[in-house]
Amino acid sequence: MSQTISWQDGKQNHMALWHSESGAKPPKRIVPVDDTLTADQALKLAHEGAGLLWQGDYQNARQLLQAMMRRLDKKTARKNGKTVSRENIRDVFNLYRLGQAQRARLLGMVLIRLDPGFNIALRRAPNVQQACAQVYAYTDAFVVSLRELLGVIGAFEWRRKGVPVPETGGRIHPFYGVFSPVRGEYLKLLNQAPLPESCETAFDIGTGTGVLSIILAKRGIKHIVATDMQERAVECARFNIANAGYQNEITVEQRSFFPEGKADLIVCNPPWLPAKPSSPLEHAVYDPDSSMLKGFLQNLPAHLSRHGQGWLIISDLAEHLGLRNREDLPGWIQQAGLTVLEAHDIKPHHAKVADTTDLLHAARKAEVTRLWRLAVQV
Repeated sequence: MSQTISWQDGKQNHMALWHSESGAKPPKRIVPVDDTLTADQALKLAHEGAGLLWQGDYQNARQLLQAMMRRLDKKTARKNGKTVSRENIRDVFNLYRLGQAQRARLLGMVLIRLDPGFNIALRRAPNVQQACAQVYAYTDAFVVSLRELLGVIGAFEWRRKGVPVPETGGRIHPFYGVFSPVRGEYLKLLNQAPLPESCETAFDIGTGTGVLSIILAKRGIKHIVATDMQERAVECARFNIANAGYQNEITVEQRSFFPEGKADLIVCNPPWLPAKPSSPLEHAVYDPDSSMLKGFLQNLPAHLSRHGQGWLIISDLAEHLGLRNREDLPGWIQQAGLTVLEAHDIKPHHAKVADTTDLLHAARKAEVTRLWRLAVQV
């Protein structure tokens, strides 16, 4: 059911639909604001729970949001420098997540109204019709946070330009809300691990952009079924697969886990951290209680062909953050009736590995991404 918000501008009452991709509830109070509002005033109102409906110059709204970000980040840096002990990494992680959620809530209070046709009736407002049409399905006016709108615009550019992925021989085009394959080390593992003998069929569980299926097709597997429970991911995977020219080799289905039948190879790159996601994009990172990881392992034996293999691609960052015990994953593998044929490791290369100011630097520096080659116990 759509929610509505209302506000008063002078003596005139207004009403519009409210939308949040993260499922955030609408602010209880809406305050029309313009270019005279300072970042400090904006943060004070946001802390009080007021939504700031922007009615000034669009570019000034972006500058206000950036100023709010700088103030929040500076405050967080001072607080962390004084109070955070890095000895208990799990507490540090929980504090980090709490801070990120509070930051997102406050910055999400700067609001933009989108009129029918995704028009923004503000000075110097860009044309966002194409970007919004790829995400929203509204015909009436509605209100979103400026931060979300900027994410939609940024995703439109990512989707249009694509992300170069050498292992596919081309580019992958992530859709809004579908995790982009920016961490290339796990793709290298998939591209280099030895395939099972007589590998004719494969399943790709939780396909996302479809990048793993494309790499497997490029390696010569003729029949691949990719699955994902998210409609946008299914659409994204189908687009990328067709763009790569593998629509005859790969079929994409919308379902939670496994397709019907068995396969010679089943791959899965589940979310790496057992924590609650706070946005659609975070579902690719956070897996509450490791439910997808456990579900994949428990159901894997029933879907492997006689000499088939399951490839689990996952980071050990959760262990370094104290979110999962190091013996948990090997134990779940054994409980599922599986045996480890081999494990292939690679170190991550992203920028945060070298960022010593990051509260989670010690865990990130120690992180290893691993491809587990699994088979049914004999």
